[in-house]
Amino acid sequence: MTLAVFGNTFRPTVLKIMEIIFFFFNEKEDTLLLDKELFNYYQEHTNVQSNQQQLIMDDNFSADFALSIGGDGTFLNTAARIGSKNIPIMGINTGRLGFLADVSVDEVEIALDAILQRQIKIEERTLLKVDFSDGRVVEYPYVLNEVSVLKQDSSSMISINAYLNEEAIHSYHADGLIVATPTGSTAYSMSVGGPLMVPQAQNIILSPIASHSLTVRPLVVPDNWIIDLEVYSRNGCYLVTMDGRTLALDQDVKIRISKADYKIRVAKQLNHTFFDSLKSKLMWGLDKRN
Repeated sequence: MTLAVFGNTFRPTVLKIMEIIFFFFNEKEDTLLLDKELFNYYQEHTNVQSNQQQLIMDDNFSADFALSIGGDGTFLNTAARIGSKNIPIMGINTGRLGFLADVSVDEVEIALDAILQRQIKIEERTLLKVDFSDGRVVEYPYVLNEVSVLKQDSSSMISINAYLNEEAIHSYHADGLIVATPTGSTAYSMSVGGPLMVPQAQNIILSPIASHSLTVRPLVVPDNWIIDLEVYSRNGCYLVTMDGRTLALDQDVKIRISKADYKIRVAKQLNHTFFDSLKSKLMWGLDKRN
């Protein structure tokens, strides 16, 4: 088996997990592919040396599985590196919440053994594709969590005309608008009051940010619908973020959001469920009246 390993080089915990991985695969015939930046970080901060790995120099690689060591942000970056390769990704959590990266440090060896024994479940997650009316080409126009349209300054709100399948549905007057996948329902969208959604749902969520109208609420639509957005602001520009990757755009540039033609495969331990994560990470349904 070939295992590709990516990680957050800003969290020292990753060093401990790397040592666990090297020790686990010692004397095994499996191949480890390490992201070059991660390997350099490991070598700079530890005296432990290993010759077990090969290096990933660019995105031209193949593997049976991928590991993402970090938080959910690291997982999103790993998903962008994996792209359409159809490689299942398992996330090892060194961050805080960790809905995508939900394997704890104490579970690393158990999770690695489960991968080798194929005792895992694979969840397919919907991606969204972002196109721009000026024809610009971005390095990775896909998102696993959300597309966020935001005001560029800190004072005045923006106006966002939203169209669903070319039908005008609303003009949002707000600080911004989040267009999220079911995977992203527990991320930025949730923080502004968007609904929670099981990862297998075939929907898209539109969640306004600090709407000027209190009657405007998050909207859930089928994920095969096309979303077009026109933005107007006092300073003539706005921001769009795609899973944390930010662009500053002129207000003349319109955005089209559609379902991607491939999915990201998320590897989960058999005893990990979405509802377990809600209960343990969000204290979902916790009754403190006792």
